[in-house]
Amino acid sequence: MRILIFIYLLFIAFSPGCSAENVDVKEPAVAGTFYPSDKDTLKKSVEEFLSKVEKSKAQGRLIALISPHAGYMYSGQVAAYGYKQIEGSDINKVVLIGPSHRSALKGASVYTKGSFKTPLGDVKVNESLATSLLNESADVRFSPEVYDGEHSLEVQLPFLQTILKDFTIIPILLGSAKGKTFEHLIMKLTEIFDEKALIVASTDLSHYYDYITANEMDSKIISAIEKISIKDTVDLLRSGKSEMCGAVPVMVAMEVAKRCGANLGVVFKQANSGDVTGEKERVVGYVSLGLFKSPYTNEEKKELINIAKKAITEYVINQKEPVIEVKNPKFKTDGAVFVTIKERGLLRGCIGHIQAIMPLYQSIIKNAVAACSSDPRFSPMTKEELKDMEIEISILSPFLRLNNIKNIQVGKHGLYISKGLHSGLLLPQVATEFGWNREEFLEQVCLKAGLPRDAWKDAELYTFTAEIIR
Repeated sequence: MRILIFIYLLFIAFSPGCSAENVDVKEPAVAGTFYPSDKDTLKKSVEEFLSKVEKSKAQGRLIALISPHAGYMYSGQVAAYGYKQIEGSDINKVVLIGPSHRSALKGASVYTKGSFKTPLGDVKVNESLATSLLNESADVRFSPEVYDGEHSLEVQLPFLQTILKDFTIIPILLGSAKGKTFEHLIMKLTEIFDEKALIVASTDLSHYYDYITANEMDSKIISAIEKISIKDTVDLLRSGKSEMCGAVPVMVAMEVAKRCGANLGVVFKQANSGDVTGEKERVVGYVSLGLFKSPYTNEEKKELINIAKKAITEYVINQKEPVIEVKNPKFKTDGAVFVTIKERGLLRGCIGHIQAIMPLYQSIIKNAVAACSSDPRFSPMTKEELKDMEIEISILSPFLRLNNIKNIQVGKHGLYISKGLHSGLLLPQVATEFGWNREEFLEQVCLKAGLPRDAWKDAELYTFTAEIIR
């Protein structure tokens, strides 16, 4: 997938590290430097950070948290904004994913044994889930030595220990790696993710720019993450307009979050070291940001339908695409959308994007206009048809490669097929509307792509789900 190639091109490896002696208990590496080494002092420090924060009013399930990893003096208060959001939750496993700063790591290292120790006690590794991530051919191994001296995951633990009652961790450090590493991790993390899991991606932002420049750079990348736009994130990093030392972990978290239904990014706090020290010449940027799965309310669904209706009406009457302003942050998150127009129950046009390449509301506008004017199966809509039109919006999930056709759930899954220069897509509701079984669904998606009925047997197949708004 293109996303994985982008991630691979971005990664920069760091300098060599040393060897580990005990893989059963990972001793703290930065207690006394990045955070207090005394138990009571550390506990008081974390609790004080958290006491200054209120929970966000964001509605939905927090899937991923982007958190800084500098010394607590500099970024501890920013980190507290994110961890406050899971206070009182029933999260029992946390995927910790961060960059390797000290070791020339090839691929990824998953810590699979024992526990991580901090002054607040030991945190158990979820050995079964961590081990399930290992894959030699994808360069995902257990290399405990790369954790020596590493701080990016460790500094998250005291906050988790203070907020959560009983939890395990799946620690992952990323180094220089090929696309297969990220493809494997994204697939496996999506599989093991459940309602009591959380991903924490560890990163700082720009390094050593003046205060104003840092804020400008950081605001751009924060906006891209908030929109859950990997494309915009990659563009900013490759152009040098923004920086993140944990770029790859963040994008892995973004992709997993999207596959798990995330549709809303919320910034809890943005700051930099200059806000703490007063030194504004050379600062490091920090953000605490959450990615939520937030179901669309009935009012939001009505608003999305009205956006599509306004776009169609404006184009049919005045031959121009309307300019629509939206305030809802969910509508500004990148979304892959199909807009279907029906007239008296019959298809009148259907056009969409198979990837999330622009904000949801913009995708609705563009595809609504295209569905009423550019579907090659139909002539452009007339003014007389507007009164009889019915609008359906399908918000697509990311595609998942299909390895076994028995996994197709008719009515739940849509299908995308690709073979040579041919490709085709059928939405989940189409199979239900026509009463197709699995085999007929496969045959029909082949025909949609201009392929023989049995072409699915040696073609690339992908499934997806869709939130359907009528």
